[in-house]
Amino acid sequence: MSSISIQKISITVLETDAIVNAANSGLMMGGGVCGAIFSAAGAARLQTACLKIGGCRTGDAVITPGFDLPSKHVIHAVGPVWHGGKKGEPELLYSAYKRSLEVAKENGLHSIAFPLISAGIYGYPQDLAWLTALQACKDFIYADNDYDMDIIFAVIDDGIMSLGQKTMAELDIADKM
Repeated sequence: MSSISIQKISITVLETDAIVNAANSGLMMGGGVCGAIFSAAGAARLQTACLKIGGCRTGDAVITPGFDLPSKHVIHAVGPVWHGGKKGEPELLYSAYKRSLEVAKENGLHSIAFPLISAGIYGYPQDLAWLTALQACKDFIYADNDYDMDIIFAVIDDGIMSLGQKTMAELDIADKM
């Protein structure tokens, strides 16, 4: 049975099949969640793996090994920079989550942890980011109901966690689906 949950925890300590990096299109080490993931994985090895891929378009996702992380893999998803919502941001963010889940399934993975993609330095409003993230995950579970996927959103801020829980309730998402 698939599930969606929100936990107050650093994404870098989760023992899931994959964690998702809120990546930039060059797949270069950045700050925030991206920097924490690179540091915990072993920045040089993860950067080398990313350079071999060569980049990733906004709304898409690619996979690398997890190296020193407890998770086996890192899925690098590129979310959009917020420009007011009129430049395809909702569709691109939805696609980043959808592609991450598809990449996980293509690789036989059954557990994945996400940050709230684009809601940091990319400026996406947190309430809208939650709505898109949770809807994409719910849609994936319903469309692929024969494939079990445990989805965790890892956050470290109480306010962001509360907003996510509120959005889960509004979308009628139970922990077990």
